[in-house]
Amino acid sequence: MRHNLTGTAAMRLSLPLFAIVAGLSLAACSQPRPDASGTFGADPQIGAPTAGAIPTLNNAKAVGWPAGGAPVPAAGFTVTRYAEGLAHPRWLYLLPNGDVLVAEATSHPSTGRGIETQIANNLMRSGGAFAGDANHITLLRDADGDGDVDLKTPFIVGLSQPMGMALIGDSLYVANTDALLRFPYTPDATSITTAGEKIIDLPHHAANNGHWTRTLAASADGTKLFIAIGSASNIGEAGAEAEKDRAAIWELELATKAHRVFASGLRNPVGIGWEPSTQTLWTSVNERDLLGDDLVPDYFTSVKDGAFYGWPYSYYGQHVDTRVKPQDAALVARAIAPDYALGAHTASLGLHFYTGTALPAAYRGGAFIGQHGSWNRSVPAGYKVIFVPFANGKPNGEPQDFLTGFLNARGEAQGRPVGVAQDRTGAILVADDVGKIVWRVAPQ
Repeated sequence: MRHNLTGTAAMRLSLPLFAIVAGLSLAACSQPRPDASGTFGADPQIGAPTAGAIPTLNNAKAVGWPAGGAPVPAAGFTVTRYAEGLAHPRWLYLLPNGDVLVAEATSHPSTGRGIETQIANNLMRSGGAFAGDANHITLLRDADGDGDVDLKTPFIVGLSQPMGMALIGDSLYVANTDALLRFPYTPDATSITTAGEKIIDLPHHAANNGHWTRTLAASADGTKLFIAIGSASNIGEAGAEAEKDRAAIWELELATKAHRVFASGLRNPVGIGWEPSTQTLWTSVNERDLLGDDLVPDYFTSVKDGAFYGWPYSYYGQHVDTRVKPQDAALVARAIAPDYALGAHTASLGLHFYTGTALPAAYRGGAFIGQHGSWNRSVPAGYKVIFVPFANGKPNGEPQDFLTGFLNARGEAQGRPVGVAQDRTGAILVADDVGKIVWRVAPQ
């Protein structure tokens, strides 16, 4: 995630404390200016790096929602609190019977020593990244489909930073940060107490796990799982061993447990899912930091088997990142530009293709994207849910604000959106980790 500074270049810079504090003060006092519209869409403007010697550290302080507070939905919609009092809701999954599973997980403080680590932990703590009572899955049941949750109960406990979930037959797969687990699932069950069976280990480093989320998408025939795994660091400074088989999407054959890298060079792929008209795999990706306010745009893209998307050597195709040494010219020459830019530093995490019928026709088949929000941009970006219309399996038009108002008038984070899904009625659900709420957005 973009709020997780552990292992990033920001923590590798040898800056005296006064310089870093000065950078924080300058960021907080900078004059507002419009977000660069050129960092969105199918043909973004990729300019030159503009970062100075002092990194911009401008994380919105997490304050939570006031009583009765709520984000602002698009015209024609209403927003309600579907479930609240959660630990740190990150990801959502709709079961066939209409139950909604909420993966609650949190970042961990860095255990390293030094002033840089202290600053990183303080930023993350201020931004609401830590929640000590997370690491489980909660079940939400709306038995009559009226939009109100009738049952909220622990479903699986004792997990390790769970995120992705996928039900295949009578098996529920859960992606911890360090392993893929399989649990037996009985329809309408309100809890699973059986210990999960470990299917495979996933890349994990206790000292520097960087982007810790692991998300899942099952193939249509149920024989494979695709697993999105982020890098351990910003631009590979954690070293080759720490980055082995990371910044990639894996393909896992469930029958044999054999797995391979399906696509690589994806710095931090989080949202992952199938475009409904073509059944093409897509992912939302957080790009690298510390090149300036408008570099590099986050993006979402179709994922091609065997493709390389640039990280760490280049970005948005073949724009070389000169900070990375040594370079790999052969890999850069293969780097594919993504399909659609989502704005620089927006921390675009959630990705959900709409397959319901409750929303107006213009939303059907399009993509909802949860933008968690920037930490190193002088003017904040993200902190909202956007919608991108699709036609013929491709993005078709400008992004549209769908759920906004997560920052208050003082620039503090009342909430931060992450995962996006739909409930049994076709309304949109949004996991808000800072707000500890799942929001429900439905037509008026």
